Amino acid sequence: MSPTQLLSTSISSSSSAFLAAPFVFKARNQNVSFASKTPSICTCAAAPQEQKTVYKTQVSRNANIAKLQAGYLFPEVARRRNAHMLKYPDAKVISLGIGDTTEPIPEVITSAIAKRAEALSTLEGYSGYGPEQGEKPLRTAIASTFYAGLGIEEDDIFVSDGAKCDISRLQMVFGANVTMAVQDPSYPAYVDSSVIMGQTGQFQKDVEKYGKIEYMRCTPENGFFPDLSKVSRTDIIFFCSPNNPTGSAATREQLTRLVQFAKDNGSIIVYDSAYAMYMSDDNPRSIFEIPGAKEVALETSSFSKYAGFTGVRLGWTVVPKQLLYSDGFPVVKDFNRVVCTSFNGASNICQAGGRACLSPEGLKAMSEVIGFYKENSNIIMDTFNSLGFNVYGGKNAPYVWVHFPGQSSWDVFSEILEKTHVVTTPGSGFGPGGEGFVRVSAFGHRENVLEACRRFKQLYN
Repeated sequence: MSPTQLLSTSISSSSSAFLAAPFVFKARNQNVSFASKTPSICTCAAAPQEQKTVYKTQVSRNANIAKLQAGYLFPEVARRRNAHMLKYPDAKVISLGIGDTTEPIPEVITSAIAKRAEALSTLEGYSGYGPEQGEKPLRTAIASTFYAGLGIEEDDIFVSDGAKCDISRLQMVFGANVTMAVQDPSYPAYVDSSVIMGQTGQFQKDVEKYGKIEYMRCTPENGFFPDLSKVSRTDIIFFCSPNNPTGSAATREQLTRLVQFAKDNGSIIVYDSAYAMYMSDDNPRSIFEIPGAKEVALETSSFSKYAGFTGVRLGWTVVPKQLLYSDGFPVVKDFNRVVCTSFNGASNICQAGGRACLSPEGLKAMSEVIGFYKENSNIIMDTFNSLGFNVYGGKNAPYVWVHFPGQSSWDVFSEILEKTHVVTTPGSGFGPGGEGFVRVSAFGHRENVLEACRRFKQLYN
């Protein structure tokens, strides 16, 4: 065999990595050696590939975003669900994790949306940019429906594309130099937006907390309402009732104490009432039911969990004129400035749907959908109670908070997903106070909720 033939044989049996590199044979190349007799093996050494140079700008990454730990909770849950579905392609995976509504939007609402959309194709019905604060008829309807007799007026209300978006706009208003407190556990958008704004220190892995945030621990022992005597003074207090994720609702007496605490400390409460229509107990549905709250609080809410608008996107924020900064300047004027700068107003089509929601027929239809989800909550609660678990929430919110003492929330999440093909949400994703708990959402088709509960019984019986 000639040297050239021998080399060809050696190349054909080599790895694909070697074949990826260009090679030109030179008979006198000193890197190729041959035995003095008829050789049986030829060793060839390829020159290493040149590393590709990646172009980089001279712009530094936002150091605050770099503080964030892993991904945002719900996309991470979705990522693990998708990986599970790839692993078990034939399994029927049931999602009771991310709090996304599942039942159709009532026809009385969708017909109003469709009518407004159709009108846009006519000269008489077309409209372009609307008021950034929202259309006056919808703002008036929100004021009369949710805040009647509470001294909230139409021009205190800003219609938006959802409470979550407004939380970030409020953070823009407050800026980087404020301090903040949050229920622990709580909806992760409060903490993550504070980190992005630069209000916090670094993440402390030993305690699973960010520096410079006051975590107000909410446990079964304190009725999921923080011991305010142990809470340090902060500028901003995020408070959600009925609460996500625990499902607990603050009483009138508790909220009276919270408002007084804010007054004593000169703080502002950002009150999230996105689940107020789920309230069964005789608890306040708005912070403005508490005397003096307009001087220390603003409120954000949403149609998402009432009307199934998680994809439609429509919410509102109330900023009373009485809410003032330390220099006497109205907070509402700054919020209006941020809204006008960063937002062109909610979709006019969606706002038509919002007005339909607040009609007598729309309110009745929303109540029926909410009642359906509350029945799901009862089914889930009864299931875990029958299995001997300590179960919280469910009565005033579409979330059931299940305790797994001594266990990692992510481990429980993984076990449930692996053994039952049901997606839940690990409690620790809502803060260190959620460790050892799992949140089960009541948003689901009835047959899926019943099937999930059957699987829970099969796993834990």
